[in-house]
Amino acid sequence: MKHRLLRVNELLKRELSSIITREISFDGALVTLNQVDVTPDLKHAHAYVSIFGKENQEAAMAKLEEHRVILQSALAKAVTLKYTPQLVFHLDDSIERGARVFEILQQIEAPKEQ
Repeated sequence: MKHRLLRVNELLKRELSSIITREISFDGALVTLNQVDVTPDLKHAHAYVSIFGKENQEAAMAKLEEHRVILQSALAKAVTLKYTPQLVFHLDDSIERGARVFEILQQIEAPKEQ
């Protein structure tokens, strides 16, 4: 069962990513779908997106939410599942946090080099 969920997650991520790229244009923001976690009953899919361009994050999230029904119906046509999961979008700032940690580590290393 666990392997099936992993395969469904990967399939939904791939399909949803291409649908978002086709259907929605984001002005001044780079939107990346990082991960999709589907619930075991396949009724909900949590999509984690990272948005490059801080000033546009809220607008991009609002646009995703606004197009949620369109994205779900496109997903239903692309993927055959017992249920089409309801999409729930989450802002994923893990890449940003990682970059910040890397920056801090570089600052710590810099004085040692001098």
